[in-house]
Amino acid sequence: MPSGAEAIAATVAAAATVAAAARAGATAAGLLSRQFLDRPSIEVAPDLLGCVLEHETAEGLVAVALTEVEAYAGEVDPASHAYRGRTARNAVMFGPAGHAYVYFTYGMHFCVNVVCMPAGTASAVLLRAGQVVAGEELAGRRRAARARGPGDGQRSRDLARGPARLCQALGIDRGLDGADLCAPASTLRLRGRPGGPPGGERERGTGATARSGEKHVIRTGPRVGVREGAEVPWRFWLDGEPTVSAYKPHVRRRR
Repeated sequence: MPSGAEAIAATVAAAATVAAAARAGATAAGLLSRQFLDRPSIEVAPDLLGCVLEHETAEGLVAVALTEVEAYAGEVDPASHAYRGRTARNAVMFGPAGHAYVYFTYGMHFCVNVVCMPAGTASAVLLRAGQVVAGEELAGRRRAARARGPGDGQRSRDLARGPARLCQALGIDRGLDGADLCAPASTLRLRGRPGGPPGGERERGTGATARSGEKHVIRTGPRVGVREGAEVPWRFWLDGEPTVSAYKPHVRRRR
């Protein structure tokens, strides 16, 4: 058996490993740390690209590598659900960081966000699109059940292409609102980018912000389908990635 000094040294080394992983963005279990997500959404959003959201159910596990996200800044952002303050619907958005904010929209779809910032401050990143990297068959069955016609959204690139499709592929609904994305015991988990922690150096692209990644440049542009604050370039996506959704500006309804 190890001596008392050896046991203490092993405990200290293990704690140092966990702390280093948290600073780098991931826990020892490979999940993103709450510390990493406890930042403004505009900082967290581009760092989520390439990270993996996974949902484990009795049917099996489906995992999606994120390719498109949007940042929302809470009570100072007119496009945010929290702009007019806290409600029963958006309560999870007010923290703490690392939880899922799931909402129902247009009377038919669910969308999932990653909550950022400490408790009391509303901030979140909408997960807009990704590539299914595990459980593609299950994701396809779920999408087929919601399809509007033969072949609708059934190609691999389309399974999670758009925030509603992403939730359908992963089997996410309002029952997962508040799920802890950083907890190994949670069924809905957010893992760091395969091959290394998120993050990187920023570069300036022509007409957009760009950042070099392993295979892609990260671009930014206006957010999709919002009436107010649409011009703010807080939508981030992997340039050239076919799973990124098509940009659609908000269209005001005629009265």
